[in-house]
Amino acid sequence: MPRLLRRELPLLLIGGGLLPAAPLARAAVACAGTVFTADEGGASISAVDLTSGRVHAATVPIVPHNVEAVAGGRKLFAVGIASGAHGADHLRAGGRLVILEPVRGAAPRVIDEIPAGRHPGHVVADAAGERAFITDSETDALLVVDVAQRRIAASVPVGDYPHGLRLSPDGREAWLANVRDGTVSVVDIAAAREVARIPAGPSPVQVGFVPDGSRAYVSLRGANAVAEIDARSRRVLRRIQVGRGPVQLFATPDGGFLYVANEGTRNAPGTTASVIDLALGSVIATIETGRGAHGVVVCGNGTRAFVTNLYDDTLTEIDVTTRTVRRQLRVGRTPNGVTWAPA
Repeated sequence: MPRLLRRELPLLLIGGGLLPAAPLARAAVACAGTVFTADEGGASISAVDLTSGRVHAATVPIVPHNVEAVAGGRKLFAVGIASGAHGADHLRAGGRLVILEPVRGAAPRVIDEIPAGRHPGHVVADAAGERAFITDSETDALLVVDVAQRRIAASVPVGDYPHGLRLSPDGREAWLANVRDGTVSVVDIAAAREVARIPAGPSPVQVGFVPDGSRAYVSLRGANAVAEIDARSRRVLRRIQVGRGPVQLFATPDGGFLYVANEGTRNAPGTTASVIDLALGSVIATIETGRGAHGVVVCGNGTRAFVTNLYDDTLTEIDVTTRTVRRQLRVGRTPNGVTWAPA
């Protein structure tokens, strides 16, 4: 991921087989809505209209690393350091949470900007979009932001260099991947405290859940694998080998499959997404996407997956039923995080 990282963090962290046929009813309905990408190299958020294929970009006052559709797609939260900050300057510039309003058929509109720690990595939110949860990799903390009050309501100490995070499907916990100490922090949202720290494996980057919340999945960049964790016992059940340098991962709505973006490294970019059959616990498809496959999301009806490609400045749309690439769409420079919002 091409972003300024803390001191000694390696630069590598800057950034098929057959699937069972889906039900005909699902396969007949294509994914609608909008996909948004965080274009780190272009200081922009791209909005991809899935019906027309048109792309509109909004300039933002940060170097955005992650973007998340919240409150049913009525808002977007994006995080990053202030635009124009380089080297040690990024510590003084600090991080920002930028709030945008999607605009149908046009670029999203920036409506607010809130301080968000020293080096924000990823952001998620509660169902109403009233609280944002942000990893601050510089201070090893989970920041809880009261959006209406425009302030950080809590800072929860976690593991070393927290990066990707997700809320559990019931909204009660935040699970964070701590890159440098090989663990996953579990934070009780109501209590605002870490309640568990789970050894996961080398260089965990992002966390994902199956919809029922029974299992969590963590990309292990340092092992070219994904760790499967029992969410109740907090134990790693198994590791599943994927492509080189896995980063983001996302489960299909039926809980049957996990899409994993294999970024590789800057010098040897990965170009694929792995598809894991979660019942089998193995990769059943490997799909060519583009250089530096980084972010991944699956739309709400489960018919399409979308992968950002860092070094091609593109978004790959994958048909989940046929395991084929439907189209490549050019977005802003160095697209990292990605999210989907309904029409």
